[in-house]
Amino acid sequence: MRVGSQGGEGVVLAAKWIGRGWCAVTMALAWVAAPVSADELRVALVIGNARYEAAPLANPVNDARDMAQALRDMGFQVLEARDATKAEMEKALGSAREALAGRHGIGLLYYAGHGLQLDWRNYLLPVDARPRSAADVRREALDVQQVLDTFRDAGTRMNIVVLDACRDNPFGSSASGKGLAQMDAPPGTLLAYATAPGHLAEDGSAAATGNGLYTGHLVKEMRRPHARIEEVFKRVRLQVRQQSQGRQVPWESTSLEDDFIFGGAAAPAPNAEQLFLQQKTAWDRIKASRQAGDFYAFLQAYPSGAIAELAQARLDLLDEPGLRPQAARDGSVQPAAAGRFRTGDRYEMRYLDGLTGIERYRSTVRVNRVTDGIAEYTGIFGARTEGASTVAGAVVKDALHTYDPPLVLVPGADYQVGRRWSGRTLRTEKDGRSGWIDYTSRVAAHETVELANGRFEAYRVEIEMVYDTGLRVHSTSWLQPEWGLPVKLRVERRASPGAAPDVLIRELVSRHRGS
Repeated sequence: MRVGSQGGEGVVLAAKWIGRGWCAVTMALAWVAAPVSADELRVALVIGNARYEAAPLANPVNDARDMAQALRDMGFQVLEARDATKAEMEKALGSAREALAGRHGIGLLYYAGHGLQLDWRNYLLPVDARPRSAADVRREALDVQQVLDTFRDAGTRMNIVVLDACRDNPFGSSASGKGLAQMDAPPGTLLAYATAPGHLAEDGSAAATGNGLYTGHLVKEMRRPHARIEEVFKRVRLQVRQQSQGRQVPWESTSLEDDFIFGGAAAPAPNAEQLFLQQKTAWDRIKASRQAGDFYAFLQAYPSGAIAELAQARLDLLDEPGLRPQAARDGSVQPAAAGRFRTGDRYEMRYLDGLTGIERYRSTVRVNRVTDGIAEYTGIFGARTEGASTVAGAVVKDALHTYDPPLVLVPGADYQVGRRWSGRTLRTEKDGRSGWIDYTSRVAAHETVELANGRFEAYRVEIEMVYDTGLRVHSTSWLQPEWGLPVKLRVERRASPGAAPDVLIRELVSRHRGS
Protein backbone atom coordinates (compact mmCIF):
# COMPACT_ATOMS: atom_id res chain seq x y z
CA MET A 1 0.00 0.00 0.00
CA ARG A 2 1.40 3.38 -0.96
CA VAL A 3 0.40 6.81 0.26
CA GLY A 4 1.56 10.33 -0.55
CA SER A 5 4.20 12.87 0.15
CA GLN A 6 4.34 16.18 1.98
CA GLY A 7 2.86 19.51 1.09
CA GLY A 8 5.32 21.22 3.38
CA GLU A 9 2.59 22.43 5.70
CA GLY A 10 4.12 20.82 8.79
CA VAL A 11 4.80 24.33 9.98
CA VAL A 12 1.04 24.97 9.87
CA LEU A 13 0.61 22.60 12.78
CA ALA A 14 3.45 24.28 14.58
CA ALA A 15 2.24 27.81 13.85
CA LYS A 16 -1.33 27.21 15.02
CA TRP A 17 -0.18 25.33 18.05
CA ILE A 18 2.64 27.67 19.05
CA GLY A 19 0.44 30.71 19.53
CA ARG A 20 1.63 34.29 19.36
CA GLY A 21 4.10 36.59 21.03
CA TRP A 22 7.18 38.16 19.46
CA CYS A 23 10.64 39.14 20.55
CA ALA A 24 13.88 39.87 18.73
CA VAL A 25 16.68 37.30 18.80
CA THR A 26 19.85 36.77 16.85
CA MET A 27 19.32 35.10 13.49
CA ALA A 28 19.89 31.34 13.69
CA LEU A 29 22.43 29.98 11.27
CA ALA A 30 21.49 27.22 8.85
CA TRP A 31 23.22 23.84 9.14
CA VAL A 32 26.76 24.11 7.82
CA ALA A 33 29.11 21.18 8.20
CA ALA A 34 32.69 21.87 9.13
CA PRO A 35 34.83 21.81 5.99
CA VAL A 36 37.42 19.11 5.60
CA SER A 37 40.95 20.40 6.14
CA ALA A 38 42.81 21.12 2.90
CA ASP A 39 45.96 19.42 4.24
CA GLU A 40 44.17 16.15 5.05
CA LEU A 41 45.39 13.14 3.04
CA ARG A 42 43.64 12.94 -0.32
CA VAL A 43 44.14 9.95 -2.62
CA ALA A 44 42.45 9.65 -6.00
CA LEU A 45 42.29 6.68 -8.34
CA VAL A 46 41.56 7.91 -11.87
CA ILE A 47 40.68 5.37 -14.58
CA GLY A 48 39.92 6.14 -18.21
CA ASN A 49 39.08 3.24 -20.52
CA ALA A 50 38.48 3.95 -24.20
CA ARG A 51 40.24 1.34 -26.34
CA TYR A 52 37.57 -1.35 -26.29
CA GLU A 53 37.80 -3.76 -29.21
CA ALA A 54 34.05 -3.90 -29.82
CA ALA A 55 33.06 -0.33 -28.90
CA PRO A 56 35.89 2.21 -28.62
CA LEU A 57 35.08 5.55 -27.03
CA ALA A 58 36.24 9.03 -27.93
CA ASN A 59 36.81 10.79 -24.64
CA PRO A 60 37.52 8.67 -21.52
CA VAL A 61 41.31 8.89 -21.75
CA ASN A 62 41.12 12.65 -22.31
CA ASP A 63 38.65 12.92 -19.44
CA ALA A 64 40.87 10.89 -17.11
CA ARG A 65 43.97 12.89 -18.02
CA ASP A 66 42.28 16.24 -17.37
CA MET A 67 40.64 15.02 -14.18
CA ALA A 68 43.93 13.66 -12.87
CA GLN A 69 45.67 16.98 -13.46
CA ALA A 70 42.87 18.93 -11.79
CA LEU A 71 43.02 16.68 -8.75
CA ARG A 72 46.79 17.00 -8.49
CA ASP A 73 46.41 20.76 -8.57
CA MET A 74 44.01 20.42 -5.63
CA GLY A 75 46.40 18.43 -3.45
CA PHE A 76 45.40 14.86 -4.28
CA GLN A 77 47.87 12.04 -4.62
CA VAL A 78 46.72 10.62 -7.95
CA LEU A 79 47.02 7.05 -9.20
CA GLU A 80 46.16 6.66 -12.87
CA ALA A 81 45.13 3.75 -15.06
CA ARG A 82 44.34 4.28 -18.73
CA ASP A 83 42.96 1.65 -21.10
CA ALA A 84 43.37 -0.77 -18.23
CA THR A 85 42.75 -4.48 -18.04
CA LYS A 86 40.97 -5.92 -15.02
CA ALA A 87 44.27 -6.95 -13.48
CA GLU A 88 45.60 -3.42 -13.90
CA MET A 89 42.45 -1.88 -12.42
CA GLU A 90 42.62 -4.15 -9.38
CA LYS A 91 46.34 -3.44 -8.94
CA ALA A 92 45.66 0.30 -9.02
CA LEU A 93 42.86 -0.12 -6.48
CA GLY A 94 45.24 -2.02 -4.24
CA SER A 95 47.78 0.80 -4.48
CA ALA A 96 45.08 3.28 -3.46
CA ARG A 97 44.25 1.11 -0.45
CA GLU A 98 47.90 1.05 0.61
CA ALA A 99 48.20 4.82 0.29
CA LEU A 100 45.07 5.37 2.39
CA ALA A 101 45.47 2.60 4.98
CA GLY A 102 45.13 3.86 8.52
CA ARG A 103 45.41 7.53 7.60
CA HIS A 104 41.70 8.51 7.98
CA GLY A 105 41.94 10.38 4.71
CA ILE A 106 39.74 10.98 1.70
CA GLY A 107 39.45 8.40 -1.07
CA LEU A 108 38.22 9.34 -4.53
CA LEU A 109 37.49 7.19 -7.57
CA TYR A 110 36.92 8.78 -10.96
CA TYR A 111 36.03 6.38 -13.76
CA ALA A 112 35.28 7.10 -17.41
CA GLY A 113 34.47 4.28 -19.79
CA HIS A 114 31.89 1.57 -20.30
CA GLY A 115 29.83 0.40 -17.35
CA LEU A 116 26.70 -1.64 -16.83
CA GLN A 117 24.35 -2.82 -14.13
CA LEU A 118 23.54 -6.36 -13.11
CA ASP A 119 21.08 -7.26 -10.35
CA TRP A 120 21.31 -3.78 -8.78
CA ARG A 121 25.11 -3.78 -8.78
CA ASN A 122 27.26 -1.58 -10.99
CA TYR A 123 30.29 -2.85 -12.89
CA LEU A 124 33.16 -0.98 -14.55
CA LEU A 125 34.42 -2.66 -17.70
CA PRO A 126 38.15 -3.15 -18.33
CA VAL A 127 39.28 -2.94 -21.95
CA ASP A 128 39.84 -6.72 -21.99
CA ALA A 129 36.26 -7.51 -20.88
CA ARG A 130 34.02 -9.27 -23.41
CA PRO A 131 31.01 -10.31 -21.33
CA ARG A 132 28.34 -12.38 -23.02
CA SER A 133 26.48 -13.47 -19.90
CA ALA A 134 25.85 -12.41 -16.32
CA ALA A 135 28.54 -14.81 -15.12
CA ASP A 136 31.03 -13.14 -17.50
CA VAL A 137 30.21 -9.71 -16.05
CA ARG A 138 30.90 -10.82 -12.49
CA ARG A 139 34.16 -12.48 -13.53
CA GLU A 140 35.54 -9.93 -16.00
CA ALA A 141 34.40 -6.53 -14.65
CA LEU A 142 35.16 -4.52 -11.52
CA ASP A 143 32.24 -4.22 -9.09
CA VAL A 144 31.81 -0.67 -7.74
CA GLN A 145 31.01 -2.23 -4.37
CA GLN A 146 34.56 -3.61 -4.36
CA VAL A 147 35.83 -0.04 -4.57
CA LEU A 148 33.63 1.07 -1.68
CA ASP A 149 34.72 -1.92 0.39
CA THR A 150 38.37 -1.14 -0.32
CA PHE A 151 38.01 2.46 0.84
CA ARG A 152 36.15 1.32 3.95
CA ASP A 153 38.79 -1.28 4.80
CA ALA A 154 41.49 1.39 4.41
CA GLY A 155 39.79 3.43 7.12
CA THR A 156 38.86 6.49 5.05
CA ARG A 157 36.67 9.11 6.67
CA MET A 158 35.20 10.35 3.38
CA ASN A 159 34.73 8.76 -0.04
CA ILE A 160 33.86 10.34 -3.38
CA VAL A 161 32.98 8.08 -6.31
CA VAL A 162 32.36 9.66 -9.71
CA LEU A 163 31.11 7.41 -12.51
CA ASP A 164 31.09 8.81 -16.04
CA ALA A 165 30.25 5.29 -17.15
CA CYS A 166 26.76 5.22 -18.61
CA ARG A 167 27.61 5.30 -22.31
CA ASP A 168 25.72 2.93 -24.57
CA ASN A 169 27.72 -0.17 -25.36
CA PRO A 170 27.49 -3.57 -27.08
CA PHE A 171 27.55 -5.44 -23.76
CA GLY A 172 23.98 -4.53 -22.88
CA SER A 173 22.73 -8.06 -23.48
CA SER A 174 24.72 -9.20 -20.43
CA ALA A 175 23.22 -6.47 -18.20
CA SER A 176 19.92 -6.49 -16.31
CA GLY A 177 19.06 -2.89 -17.12
CA LYS A 178 20.05 0.15 -19.11
CA GLY A 179 22.84 2.41 -17.84
CA LEU A 180 23.87 2.10 -14.19
CA ALA A 181 21.76 1.11 -11.20
CA GLN A 182 20.64 3.43 -8.43
CA MET A 183 22.66 2.90 -5.26
CA ASP A 184 22.31 4.51 -1.84
CA ALA A 185 25.59 6.00 -0.67
CA PRO A 186 27.06 4.25 2.39
CA PRO A 187 28.02 6.43 5.39
CA GLY A 188 30.57 9.13 4.60
CA THR A 189 30.24 8.70 0.84
CA LEU A 190 29.10 10.67 -2.19
CA LEU A 191 28.19 8.72 -5.33
CA ALA A 192 27.97 10.82 -8.49
CA TYR A 193 26.61 9.56 -11.80
CA ALA A 194 27.02 11.26 -15.17
CA THR A 195 23.30 10.73 -15.71
CA ALA A 196 20.26 9.43 -13.87
CA PRO A 197 20.21 5.71 -13.05
CA GLY A 198 18.85 3.62 -15.88
CA HIS A 199 19.81 6.11 -18.59
CA LEU A 200 22.74 6.84 -20.89
CA ALA A 201 25.29 9.64 -20.90
CA GLU A 202 26.71 11.34 -23.97
CA ASP A 203 30.33 10.57 -24.81
CA GLY A 204 30.72 13.81 -26.75
CA SER A 205 33.07 14.65 -29.59
CA ALA A 206 36.76 14.65 -28.81
CA ALA A 207 37.41 16.84 -31.84
CA ALA A 208 34.99 19.45 -30.56
CA THR A 209 35.77 19.59 -26.83
CA GLY A 210 38.31 16.96 -25.86
CA ASN A 211 36.01 15.87 -23.04
CA GLY A 212 32.71 14.15 -22.49
CA LEU A 213 29.79 16.40 -21.66
CA TYR A 214 29.74 15.58 -17.94
CA THR A 215 33.45 15.57 -17.20
CA GLY A 216 34.09 18.74 -19.15
CA HIS A 217 31.74 20.66 -16.87
CA LEU A 218 32.90 18.80 -13.75
CA VAL A 219 36.58 19.69 -14.19
CA LYS A 220 35.65 23.34 -14.77
CA GLU A 221 33.48 23.53 -11.66
CA MET A 222 36.02 21.74 -9.46
CA ARG A 223 38.55 24.42 -10.38
CA ARG A 224 36.23 27.21 -9.28
CA PRO A 225 37.83 28.95 -6.24
CA HIS A 226 36.57 27.67 -2.88
CA ALA A 227 34.49 25.03 -4.68
CA ARG A 228 32.27 23.22 -2.17
CA ILE A 229 31.43 19.69 -3.19
CA GLU A 230 27.66 20.12 -2.98
CA GLU A 231 27.68 23.23 -5.15
CA VAL A 232 30.08 21.69 -7.67
CA PHE A 233 27.76 18.83 -8.47
CA LYS A 234 24.63 20.99 -8.42
CA ARG A 235 26.13 23.37 -10.97
CA VAL A 236 27.33 20.50 -13.15
CA ARG A 237 23.87 18.95 -13.10
CA LEU A 238 22.28 22.19 -14.28
CA GLN A 239 24.81 22.77 -17.06
CA VAL A 240 24.63 19.22 -18.40
CA ARG A 241 20.84 19.21 -18.26
CA GLN A 242 20.62 22.53 -20.09
CA GLN A 243 23.24 21.72 -22.73
CA SER A 244 21.77 18.28 -23.48
CA GLN A 245 18.22 19.73 -23.57
CA GLY A 246 17.20 17.34 -20.82
CA ARG A 247 18.53 14.17 -22.46
CA GLN A 248 21.13 13.82 -19.70
CA VAL A 249 20.60 14.77 -16.05
CA PRO A 250 23.39 13.90 -13.60
CA TRP A 251 22.50 12.26 -10.33
CA GLU A 252 24.06 12.06 -6.87
CA SER A 253 23.45 10.07 -3.73
CA THR A 254 25.19 11.32 -0.62
CA SER A 255 25.57 10.54 3.05
CA LEU A 256 28.32 13.10 3.70
CA GLU A 257 28.14 14.83 7.06
CA ASP A 258 31.22 17.03 6.52
CA ASP A 259 31.66 19.65 3.85
CA PHE A 260 34.52 19.33 1.36
CA ILE A 261 36.38 22.01 -0.57
CA PHE A 262 38.06 20.84 -3.77
CA GLY A 263 40.53 23.69 -4.14
CA GLY A 264 41.95 26.00 -1.49
CA ALA A 265 40.37 26.93 1.80
CA ALA A 266 36.72 27.66 2.40
CA ALA A 267 35.66 31.18 1.56
CA PRO A 268 34.81 33.42 4.54
CA ALA A 269 31.22 32.88 5.62
CA PRO A 270 29.03 35.68 4.23
CA ASN A 271 26.70 37.67 6.42
CA ALA A 272 23.62 35.44 6.51
CA GLU A 273 21.15 38.32 6.62
CA GLN A 274 22.74 40.11 3.67
CA LEU A 275 23.01 36.89 1.65
CA PHE A 276 19.33 36.12 2.15
CA LEU A 277 18.30 39.62 1.10
CA GLN A 278 20.53 39.38 -1.97
CA GLN A 279 18.95 36.07 -2.98
CA LYS A 280 15.43 37.25 -2.26
CA THR A 281 15.95 40.36 -4.39
CA ALA A 282 17.13 38.18 -7.28
CA TRP A 283 14.22 35.79 -6.71
CA ASP A 284 11.62 38.54 -6.67
CA ARG A 285 12.85 39.66 -10.11
CA ILE A 286 12.20 36.25 -11.70
CA LYS A 287 9.60 34.43 -9.60
CA ALA A 288 6.79 35.22 -12.04
CA SER A 289 8.92 34.48 -15.11
CA ARG A 290 7.93 31.79 -17.60
CA GLN A 291 11.45 31.55 -19.03
CA ALA A 292 13.37 28.49 -17.85
CA GLY A 293 16.64 30.30 -18.55
CA ASP A 294 15.94 32.73 -15.70
CA PHE A 295 15.83 29.84 -13.23
CA TYR A 296 18.89 28.12 -14.68
CA ALA A 297 20.79 31.38 -14.16
CA PHE A 298 19.44 31.83 -10.61
CA LEU A 299 20.48 28.31 -9.62
CA GLN A 300 23.93 28.75 -11.13
CA ALA A 301 24.37 31.83 -8.94
CA TYR A 302 22.82 30.30 -5.80
CA PRO A 303 22.95 26.49 -6.13
CA SER A 304 22.61 25.89 -2.38
CA GLY A 305 20.92 29.10 -1.36
CA ALA A 306 17.87 29.73 0.75
CA ILE A 307 15.55 29.65 -2.28
CA ALA A 308 17.30 26.98 -4.36
CA GLU A 309 14.72 24.22 -3.83
CA LEU A 310 11.90 26.57 -4.76
CA ALA A 311 13.77 27.66 -7.90
CA GLN A 312 14.41 24.02 -8.81
CA ALA A 313 10.72 23.22 -8.56
CA ARG A 314 9.84 26.20 -10.74
CA LEU A 315 12.46 25.17 -13.31
CA ASP A 316 11.04 21.64 -13.46
CA LEU A 317 7.57 23.05 -14.02
CA LEU A 318 8.75 25.19 -16.97
CA ASP A 319 11.31 22.77 -18.42
CA GLU A 320 10.46 19.26 -17.29
CA PRO A 321 13.50 16.95 -17.39
CA GLY A 322 13.55 14.74 -20.45
CA LEU A 323 14.13 11.60 -18.40
CA ARG A 324 13.31 10.09 -15.03
CA PRO A 325 15.50 7.71 -13.03
CA GLN A 326 14.71 4.02 -13.37
CA ALA A 327 12.41 2.35 -10.87
CA ALA A 328 13.85 1.64 -7.44
CA ARG A 329 14.17 -1.89 -6.10
CA ASP A 330 10.62 -1.80 -4.75
CA GLY A 331 9.36 -0.97 -8.25
CA SER A 332 8.44 2.63 -7.46
CA VAL A 333 9.15 5.40 -9.96
CA GLN A 334 9.29 9.00 -8.80
CA PRO A 335 6.90 11.23 -10.70
CA ALA A 336 7.68 14.84 -11.50
CA ALA A 337 7.24 17.18 -8.53
CA ALA A 338 4.76 19.24 -10.54
CA GLY A 339 2.17 16.48 -10.10
CA ARG A 340 2.21 16.25 -6.31
CA PHE A 341 -1.10 18.14 -6.04
CA ARG A 342 -4.15 17.70 -8.26
CA THR A 343 -7.51 19.43 -8.25
CA GLY A 344 -9.90 17.18 -6.37
CA ASP A 345 -7.33 15.56 -4.06
CA ARG A 346 -8.93 14.72 -0.72
CA TYR A 347 -7.25 13.68 2.54
CA GLU A 348 -9.03 12.46 5.66
CA MET A 349 -6.85 13.33 8.66
CA ARG A 350 -6.85 12.71 12.38
CA TYR A 351 -4.95 14.79 14.95
CA LEU A 352 -3.48 13.18 18.08
CA ASP A 353 -1.86 14.38 21.27
CA GLY A 354 1.69 13.12 20.79
CA LEU A 355 2.28 12.39 24.47
CA THR A 356 -0.98 10.62 25.35
CA GLY A 357 -2.04 9.29 21.95
CA ILE A 358 -5.54 10.68 22.50
CA GLU A 359 -7.30 11.79 19.32
CA ARG A 360 -8.18 15.49 19.40
CA TYR A 361 -10.18 15.94 16.20
CA ARG A 362 -10.43 15.05 12.51
CA SER A 363 -10.59 17.07 9.33
CA THR A 364 -10.89 16.67 5.56
CA VAL A 365 -8.41 18.54 3.39
CA ARG A 366 -9.69 19.25 -0.14
CA VAL A 367 -7.61 20.62 -2.99
CA ASN A 368 -10.07 22.95 -4.70
CA ARG A 369 -7.90 24.15 -7.58
CA VAL A 370 -4.40 24.00 -8.99
CA THR A 371 -3.56 27.00 -11.15
CA ASP A 372 -0.29 28.50 -12.32
CA GLY A 373 1.77 26.24 -10.08
CA ILE A 374 -0.21 26.90 -6.88
CA ALA A 375 -2.51 24.40 -5.15
CA GLU A 376 -5.28 25.93 -3.02
CA TYR A 377 -6.98 23.82 -0.38
CA THR A 378 -9.39 23.98 2.55
CA GLY A 379 -9.77 22.01 5.76
CA ILE A 380 -6.17 21.91 6.92
CA PHE A 381 -7.45 22.75 10.44
CA GLY A 382 -11.16 22.30 9.96
CA ALA A 383 -13.82 23.09 7.38
CA ARG A 384 -13.21 26.84 7.14
CA THR A 385 -9.42 27.03 7.23
CA GLU A 386 -7.59 27.67 3.98
CA GLY A 387 -4.07 27.14 2.72
CA ALA A 388 -1.99 27.06 -0.44
CA SER A 389 1.23 25.43 -1.60
CA THR A 390 3.25 25.32 -4.76
CA VAL A 391 2.63 22.13 -6.71
CA ALA A 392 6.01 20.83 -5.49
CA GLY A 393 4.97 21.36 -1.88
CA ALA A 394 6.34 24.71 -0.61
CA VAL A 395 3.84 26.50 1.64
CA VAL A 396 2.50 29.80 0.30
CA LYS A 397 -0.06 30.36 3.07
CA ASP A 398 -1.71 28.45 5.89
CA ALA A 399 -4.39 29.10 8.47
CA LEU A 400 -2.35 31.80 10.22
CA HIS A 401 0.38 33.13 7.93
CA THR A 402 1.58 33.88 4.43
CA TYR A 403 5.20 33.08 3.54
CA ASP A 404 7.57 35.01 1.28
CA PRO A 405 9.35 33.25 -0.28
CA PRO A 406 7.22 30.10 0.10
CA LEU A 407 8.35 27.84 2.93
CA VAL A 408 10.14 24.81 1.44
CA LEU A 409 9.94 21.79 3.74
CA VAL A 410 10.11 19.15 1.00
CA PRO A 411 12.59 18.69 -1.86
CA GLY A 412 11.95 20.80 -4.92
CA ALA A 413 13.00 17.86 -7.10
CA ASP A 414 13.56 14.13 -6.60
CA TYR A 415 13.61 12.50 -3.18
CA GLN A 416 17.07 11.11 -2.45
CA VAL A 417 18.16 9.81 0.95
CA GLY A 418 20.79 12.23 2.21
CA ARG A 419 19.47 15.26 0.33
CA ARG A 420 19.71 18.44 2.41
CA TRP A 421 18.46 21.99 1.97
CA SER A 422 18.01 25.06 4.12
CA GLY A 423 16.35 28.41 3.82
CA ARG A 424 14.60 31.37 5.34
CA THR A 425 11.09 32.70 4.88
CA LEU A 426 9.44 35.91 6.00
CA ARG A 427 6.03 35.21 7.49
CA THR A 428 3.16 37.68 7.87
CA GLU A 429 0.13 37.23 10.09
CA LYS A 430 -3.36 38.27 9.10
CA ASP A 431 -3.11 41.31 11.39
CA GLY A 432 0.05 42.46 9.61
CA ARG A 433 2.65 41.43 12.19
CA SER A 434 5.66 39.73 10.69
CA GLY A 435 8.78 37.73 11.50
CA TRP A 436 11.02 35.07 10.04
CA ILE A 437 11.67 31.34 10.16
CA ASP A 438 15.03 29.72 9.43
CA TYR A 439 14.87 26.04 8.57
CA THR A 440 17.10 23.12 7.68
CA SER A 441 15.76 19.89 6.19
CA ARG A 442 17.04 16.52 5.09
CA VAL A 443 15.69 13.30 3.64
CA ALA A 444 16.81 11.02 6.44
CA ALA A 445 15.64 7.56 5.33
CA HIS A 446 13.31 5.46 3.24
CA GLU A 447 11.43 3.22 5.64
CA THR A 448 8.18 1.58 6.70
CA VAL A 449 5.77 3.55 8.89
CA GLU A 450 2.88 1.86 10.71
CA LEU A 451 -0.47 3.58 11.08
CA ALA A 452 -3.82 2.43 12.37
CA ASN A 453 -4.93 1.65 8.82
CA GLY A 454 -1.83 -0.14 7.59
CA ARG A 455 1.90 -0.13 6.86
CA PHE A 456 3.33 2.26 4.29
CA GLU A 457 6.67 2.68 2.58
CA ALA A 458 7.65 6.33 2.84
CA TYR A 459 10.54 8.80 2.93
CA ARG A 460 11.27 10.29 6.34
CA VAL A 461 12.10 14.00 6.23
CA GLU A 462 13.52 15.74 9.31
CA ILE A 463 13.06 19.51 9.65
CA GLU A 464 14.48 21.94 12.21
CA MET A 465 12.83 25.36 12.41
CA VAL A 466 13.98 28.41 14.38
CA TYR A 467 11.59 31.33 14.77
CA ASP A 468 12.57 34.95 15.35
CA THR A 469 10.78 34.56 18.69
CA GLY A 470 13.43 32.07 19.78
CA LEU A 471 11.07 29.11 19.53
CA ARG A 472 12.51 25.89 18.09
CA VAL A 473 10.37 23.29 16.36
CA HIS A 474 11.32 19.84 15.12
CA SER A 475 9.07 18.30 12.49
CA THR A 476 9.20 14.76 11.09
CA SER A 477 7.21 13.83 8.00
CA TRP A 478 6.73 10.44 6.39
CA LEU A 479 5.86 10.98 2.75
CA GLN A 480 5.91 9.77 -0.82
CA PRO A 481 6.85 11.85 -3.86
CA GLU A 482 3.56 11.48 -5.73
CA TRP A 483 1.30 13.07 -3.10
CA GLY A 484 1.10 16.59 -1.72
CA LEU A 485 0.53 15.76 1.97
CA PRO A 486 2.29 13.29 4.27
CA VAL A 487 1.21 9.90 5.51
CA LYS A 488 2.20 11.02 8.99
CA LEU A 489 3.44 14.27 10.50
CA ARG A 490 4.95 14.69 13.97
CA VAL A 491 5.65 18.19 15.33
CA GLU A 492 7.60 18.75 18.54
CA ARG A 493 8.12 22.20 20.04
CA ARG A 494 10.16 23.36 23.00
CA ALA A 495 9.55 26.80 24.44
CA SER A 496 13.11 26.89 25.80
CA PRO A 497 16.17 24.60 25.92
CA GLY A 498 15.62 21.77 28.36
CA ALA A 499 11.88 22.37 28.59
CA ALA A 500 9.51 19.43 28.27
CA PRO A 501 8.33 19.03 24.68
CA ASP A 502 4.80 19.43 23.39
CA VAL A 503 4.05 16.95 20.63
CA LEU A 504 1.24 16.86 18.09
CA ILE A 505 0.73 14.15 15.46
CA ARG A 506 -1.33 14.13 12.30
CA GLU A 507 -2.06 10.86 10.52
CA LEU A 508 -3.69 10.12 7.21
CA VAL A 509 -6.85 8.06 7.59
CA SER A 510 -7.83 7.78 3.93
CA ARG A 511 -7.14 9.45 0.61
CA HIS A 512 -8.70 10.13 -2.76
CA ARG A 513 -6.69 11.18 -5.80
CA GLY A 514 -8.18 13.93 -7.94
CA SER A 515 -8.23 14.11 -11.70
